[in-house]
Amino acid sequence: MVEVGKDYVARAIVGAEDAGQRLDNYLLRVCKGVPKSHVYRIIRRGEVRVNGRRADASDRVESGDTLRIPPLRVARRPEEIAAGAQIKADLPIVYEDESMLVIDKPAGIAVHGGSGVDFGVIEALRRQRPQARFLELAHRLDRETSGLLLVGKKRSALRVLHDMFREGGPGREIDKRYLLLVRGRWMEPARKVELPLCKYLLESGERRVRVASGGKPSQTLFRLVTRWESFSLLEARLRTGRTHQIRVHCAHLGFPIAGDEKYGDFALNRLLQKEGLKRMFLHAWKMRFPHPASGEGVALQAPLPDALRDFLKKLSDREALDHGQAF
Repeated sequence: MVEVGKDYVARAIVGAEDAGQRLDNYLLRVCKGVPKSHVYRIIRRGEVRVNGRRADASDRVESGDTLRIPPLRVARRPEEIAAGAQIKADLPIVYEDESMLVIDKPAGIAVHGGSGVDFGVIEALRRQRPQARFLELAHRLDRETSGLLLVGKKRSALRVLHDMFREGGPGREIDKRYLLLVRGRWMEPARKVELPLCKYLLESGERRVRVASGGKPSQTLFRLVTRWESFSLLEARLRTGRTHQIRVHCAHLGFPIAGDEKYGDFALNRLLQKEGLKRMFLHAWKMRFPHPASGEGVALQAPLPDALRDFLKKLSDREALDHGQAF
């Protein structure tokens, strides 16, 4: 672990258990409490050196690599520490075997400490299972998103899962499906959306994404589940896994996700909060993929959280259903 809050340059030697990990993910894990934006900033500026050379965030570290890490300072507020302590260690487990485990992540919890928060899902799991030799995220969910989250328990399984999320291919595709509520009347039973996405930073250093020519190819398949007078419940299937992909695609099409505080309808969100929707309505509810060790098919599902289901009932009581199959 790298000690932060000091004025000297730190050096870390990569162990065998971390070999093959991306540089940014390695730093986010060892530099606890450092905001993600700051970690990426020191990488871009060349302040992080791997074996004396500059490195990119996507470069993978190897066993025995020596990392030079500049002085890092963290000002952790008492309320942030208290919020981390309130995360329950008994996170709901949907599936587990010797290679991996899958949790039903609650909304409002970051998957990893260091992105402006002190404590996240992976820290909760490690606290819950102090005897576990290896627990690492296979992918990520936004803090505001709930649902299925995969965690590798072996380095070999994690590498296979990373390859599936990154490359897919015949027999190796991860079928990820989300449920989301959007503002507006979605008219098409099914729609394929292909819009390139580009990351950018606000002046505060916070990351954002927008549709832009020259961005990374991004594809989302949408299916209408239920439609009301002013809202639509959709299922989204990700064919690529870009940051904020579903949120940005929906907002660009004029159907912002209810409760989305980054890309949504902010005035509407305030009204929805008064009506009981106090989070973003985006839930990772289904996933199919070949097991990273055996290759056998794995099919998982996490039902809508009670808060989202209750809001749909309230919506149905208030507005008329006119199309689709009620969820």
